Amino acid sequence: MPEHPPTPPVHGHPAGADRSTLRLALTVGGLVLAVLLGFGLGRANPGPTTPSGTGAAAAIGDHTHAPGTGAHDHGAGTDQAADSGAGGFSVTSAGYTLTPSTAEFGVGRAGEFRFQVRDERRRPVTRFAVVHDKPMHLIVVRRDLTGYQHLHPTMAADGTWSVPLTLAQPGVWRAYADFAVVADDGRQTAVTLGVDLVAPGGYTPRPLPAAATTTTVDGFTVGYEGSPEVGRALPLRFRVSAGGAPAALERYLGAYGHLVALREGDLGYLHVHPVATQAGDTVTFWVTAPGPGRYRMYLDFQVAGVVRTAEFTVTVP
Repeated sequence: MPEHPPTPPVHGHPAGADRSTLRLALTVGGLVLAVLLGFGLGRANPGPTTPSGTGAAAAIGDHTHAPGTGAHDHGAGTDQAADSGAGGFSVTSAGYTLTPSTAEFGVGRAGEFRFQVRDERRRPVTRFAVVHDKPMHLIVVRRDLTGYQHLHPTMAADGTWSVPLTLAQPGVWRAYADFAVVADDGRQTAVTLGVDLVAPGGYTPRPLPAAATTTTVDGFTVGYEGSPEVGRALPLRFRVSAGGAPAALERYLGAYGHLVALREGDLGYLHVHPVATQAGDTVTFWVTAPGPGRYRMYLDFQVAGVVRTAEFTVTVP
């Protein structure tokens, strides 16, 4: 068969130049497509972060609030139980790990609890946001929900936190570190980590007190109205009185009250802050129960410069 002569180049350009142009066009097109896909995925999967600063609403985990203001809880996180917004179940969450220097304390003996928060590369974290006047809130309670303590450790330059701690009774205690990490770009990530501490000795758990809406502490009568429900944000209104007259509540950590709730059994943790109100004897919290069960609620309030804690048992059906 006769041979066909080679096809002449179009518009006088060599055939090799056409192939080079095609390769360049394909390469550029692929890069543009990758950038567009990456942008779309980034928009579709935002991280659990919030811009720094106060006053502007910002997302932390799966809830939104203005840092340091209004009612919100610190329970939600990547360590939360499947049914709940409770937290504090794990020493590791959201890429951060709680590493205590010791987990054993002598019963009734004053000691010091020291720990670090480390990132995914096991580097000590040293940048924390000040939330409700403190960069670190530490809650300690025995596993039968007695002996509640709300402490505020101080941090050394190397990222080691320390706080005086006494475990008054033998048993296993739970410590919750509640904080917000500040990234290099100013974004904040709220985290709650939990670890067990031990006070050796014979452990006799105390039964949880019966559910009640009123209690007394140091001559103050504290009561509340409202009933928490699973999956619904409902108000709980606390009132403090002394001698039948309303007590003059003072600001403590930037608010007129702080409420921590722990679930019996798994010790799921909720740290709820009140609606911003003027000074008075009533403090309102919007609370969402993460699941059914019995809870112990701890209300911190301050009068005449002294902080006291009122405790309640509540059953959520």
